[in-house]
Amino acid sequence: MTGKAIALFSGGLDSILAALLVQKQNIDVTGLAFTTPFFGASKARAASDQISLPLIVEDITAEHLQMLKAPRYGYGKNMNPCIDCHTLMLTIAGRKMKETGADFLVTGEVLGQRPMSQTKQSLYVVAKNSGYADYILRPLSARLLDPTMPEREGKIDRTQLMAISGRGRKEQMRLAETFGVTHYPPPAGGCLLTDPIFSRRLRDLMDHQEDRNIRDYELLKYGRHFRYRDTCKIIVGRNHSDNEYLRKLSTEDDLVCHMADFPGPLVLAPCGSESLITAAASLCVRYSDAPSDAEADVVCRRHNQSDILKVKAASKDDPEFRII
Repeated sequence: MTGKAIALFSGGLDSILAALLVQKQNIDVTGLAFTTPFFGASKARAASDQISLPLIVEDITAEHLQMLKAPRYGYGKNMNPCIDCHTLMLTIAGRKMKETGADFLVTGEVLGQRPMSQTKQSLYVVAKNSGYADYILRPLSARLLDPTMPEREGKIDRTQLMAISGRGRKEQMRLAETFGVTHYPPPAGGCLLTDPIFSRRLRDLMDHQEDRNIRDYELLKYGRHFRYRDTCKIIVGRNHSDNEYLRKLSTEDDLVCHMADFPGPLVLAPCGSESLITAAASLCVRYSDAPSDAEADVVCRRHNQSDILKVKAASKDDPEFRII
């Protein structure tokens, strides 16, 4: 091997091809994937196994949440701070490069593929703000961009890199065929911050709760979410899977409700105040198989103490319940 590189590796086709293009030039490439409550590394692990790429997985939750509070370049259509997120990833990758003695960084970014975060200006801003601009190689679009240190110093042959741009996938698919890559995920992103429903819940959490922990973000993924009287939150499981996740995430301080005699949801209220019990129980009845026009028994537990309440279903038109 003539050099070492750290490749940001999501497991998508572009990151696979970027790593392979560099490996082809006798460079020792190690993939680097990241995890937060909003995206994981399962695709990266599967793809790295497929192409026999060594992979490092880093949990960047603390730094990512700090950035998410007030991203310098704002949010995209939803709660996705793509420019700031990419900058953070490259900053962390740069630190890993120095730590491991690698020579440069590799990304699968394609010029013009994304209208906001992959314009020439955005790529420049991300690289500059990362602190490692001259170390970053983008093999799929390299010949359309200014040469960086790995090219100028002959660590890699620029003429063997690509000049891909735009949102089309034909060139990548052709390149994948030449490398024998037949299995790769669709181009849709796996980041929850691009999901409108999750983003709405996240914005609500940030607006109502100053002190947040990892569990608060995990809870956003499951169930129906309600604000009761615009203060406390109530989460209603939609199915068995939701119910099980909510049960696992519950603590002694939470109010947890379930039906005594009918199939129905698990209901969790994180703030768990006494004044919330009847409201939470009435939502439990509303989404259960109990008759909607009669009272039903609901088991409510908090601080390891259980009580049975007899309540009617909450009205779908009740203004005190606002769905998030």
